[in-house]
Amino acid sequence: MILSIDCGTQSIRAILFDFKGNVIDKEQIHYQPYFSSEPGRAEQKPETYWENLCLATQTLKKRNPENFTNIKGVGLTTLRSTFVNVDENGNALRPSILWLDQRAAQNKYQPGILLKMTFKVLGISEMLKKMERKGHCNWIKQNQPELWQKTHKYLQISGYLNHKLTGAFKDSVASQIGHIPFDYKKQKWANPDELLEFSSKLYPIEAEKLPELIAPGEQIGQIHRQAAEATGIPQGTPVIAAGSDKGCETLGMGVIDTQTASLSFGTTATVQTTVNKYFEPTKFLPAYPAVMPKHWNPEIEIFRGFWMINWFKNEFALKEVLEAEEKNVAAEEILNKLLHKSPPGAMGLIVQPYWTPGLGEKNAKGAMIGFGDVHKKEHVYRAVIEGLAYALLDGMHKLERRGNIRFKQLAVSGGASQSDEICQITADIFNMPLLRGQTHETSGLGAAIITAYGVGKYSSINEAVKNMVRYAETFMPQKEHTEIYKKLYEEVYLKIFKRLEPLHKKIREITGYPEM
Repeated sequence: MILSIDCGTQSIRAILFDFKGNVIDKEQIHYQPYFSSEPGRAEQKPETYWENLCLATQTLKKRNPENFTNIKGVGLTTLRSTFVNVDENGNALRPSILWLDQRAAQNKYQPGILLKMTFKVLGISEMLKKMERKGHCNWIKQNQPELWQKTHKYLQISGYLNHKLTGAFKDSVASQIGHIPFDYKKQKWANPDELLEFSSKLYPIEAEKLPELIAPGEQIGQIHRQAAEATGIPQGTPVIAAGSDKGCETLGMGVIDTQTASLSFGTTATVQTTVNKYFEPTKFLPAYPAVMPKHWNPEIEIFRGFWMINWFKNEFALKEVLEAEEKNVAAEEILNKLLHKSPPGAMGLIVQPYWTPGLGEKNAKGAMIGFGDVHKKEHVYRAVIEGLAYALLDGMHKLERRGNIRFKQLAVSGGASQSDEICQITADIFNMPLLRGQTHETSGLGAAIITAYGVGKYSSINEAVKNMVRYAETFMPQKEHTEIYKKLYEEVYLKIFKRLEPLHKKIREITGYPEM
């Protein structure tokens, strides 16, 4: 038996898996994703994650006392790029600044003349400045210097929870994703003496404040006595290094090579794959460390991805929300019906889902074009779903060009993947077979796979994947739909950003939003 702990932005899950990848039982605890002290800010008390972890595992244990005595290992997967300042005892010194927080630090890094000229020639000067401003460690150092001095370790949420479970300041290599001094190609902490190693210069965190890095599949530690009392997990149970939520999703969908593109229909929508040779998915932006040791997950992100379903639900779908409450079903189940009321192409309504701009589209804003008097709520919703699929398709093509690879099929995970309608629309837009797993708990399954390997149940990760990953459905593209989507994507969608970028830039200059 494996216990996976999947800590996300909006909830935490404790999931019991057997060694065949079956979900025996799970407990999910929801919480408010963040609080805002000022507009654009997003923070969470780190204790929220730990307290709800304990609640989830204790609740799960009450239903499965015998299974809990047979837990052979614990695997932890968490949200990315969200950090905790802790003291010597691992106690949080301030709320965590979440990955979606929009505050900006000041630019302090001053490259020498030679480097400055090099950055200018490469056209990355502004990108590096933006990356530096995005560093929450820089903001804390500049605005709360006394707190930074008190900081013993600066940890990912995974590192914080690992310490709570084991007492060790250790974390998985595959969890190191964010604005930190990490050498993604070498998969180790960056060497500040290397001339062209940017991250240690943009995020100058003292080496002693960083945790010890452990390779995925290796043991981080064991559940200590206090953690056993708090969580109900047996004392001495091994905690195995897993990885980030997206990386574990990719492994949990069996994506261990470039035959398959992994789509994540989560709060942030992503397309990624697994490679054994490093390449940058976007020029000068890194491929992330994979949960498979010495592999990488090149990835394209759509910030505020399937978060847009919540946005639509909150702003436009009160009727559907009330209907769902009356029928005691999820609101998304009712929203799926809207997708049947609008044809492919949403009667000419097209969305470019840049509600939050990425580093590669610094002037981007969201766009919804093609309105006419025929359009209703169902057309808007379908256009949102189609727009997200177009953006992911664009991302997949970028990965293929950068890596000189060609995908043959898709594997999908994340909350929105539970919708047959959304999966079918995606298969049609990509014009590729789309596989959906037996369980939608793919991030937890990925953590279970690497944990099963780590405790010696399987001799290789490939063997673990073969035994633990199964697909429930395959969505095949429908030719009558793929043709209209191909034309809309190539002749309209791909041209929207280029045409609108000057206007997006002007909007930002006039209003100051979004901040650079």
